[in-house]
Amino acid sequence: MERGVLGELIADLAAEFDSLRVLITSGTDLVRPTPAVGWDIRSSVSHLIGCDLLAKEAIAAPDEFQRARPATDDGLAELLESHIAARRDLPAKDLRQEWDEAFAALLRAFASSCRDENVPWFGPPMSPATLATARLMEYWAHGQDVADALKIVRQPTDRIRHVCHLGFVTFEFSFVNRGLPVPPSPPRVELRLPSGLPWVRGPEDGRALVTGDALDFALVVTQRRHRSDTSLTCRGEVAEQWLAIAQCFAGPPGPGRAPSEVPY
Repeated sequence: MERGVLGELIADLAAEFDSLRVLITSGTDLVRPTPAVGWDIRSSVSHLIGCDLLAKEAIAAPDEFQRARPATDDGLAELLESHIAARRDLPAKDLRQEWDEAFAALLRAFASSCRDENVPWFGPPMSPATLATARLMEYWAHGQDVADALKIVRQPTDRIRHVCHLGFVTFEFSFVNRGLPVPPSPPRVELRLPSGLPWVRGPEDGRALVTGDALDFALVVTQRRHRSDTSLTCRGEVAEQWLAIAQCFAGPPGPGRAPSEVPY
């Protein structure tokens, strides 16, 4: 992957950070619950801070990251919970400052990374570009939770294509993660980006097909909306099965959102 692609991803990641940070001011009620059960706005930001610091360490000090990486899902869950617990009482001003510093450190690590060297993470190692895409996806998904909590309708941008990309390439993972047999081929996915441009992946002659808005697809694969609350259309059993369990983030199977679980 060319360095220019990584540079574009880093720029889009920074823009996603900015779009979320502007929603959270010194006067924001950080304990306002989000649609993610058990998570408030502070939890969402604290989680992002902790994962930014982990990603920075994975890039800058991979050996140290691997030595400290939890060996089990339970250990990972405890680590992620510690990021939230450690910042539970931070005032908004201090939380925002720590967030700024952690994200800036992550960007510096990406800027100094070698595109040909994989980065260790939770699961298989990945390229810096893939890690940047994963961080962007998390910022977009948790940003959606915060926007929903604040009853703000965000204007989608074509940066959402990165989330759609992860949603498509994790087709197999979505089945394996639930112990289900993996269909021999993914559906074709034909989406409209916010700009109106098409975004297409998958076999041209595939019997299964998913069509609709890129925003709706991103909401489903990040489990921020139930498929029935979107305008996505499916053709074929494989497409129906996939959208019911789609998950583009690491970890055990997510519970997803109930139908019509939209705050406004």
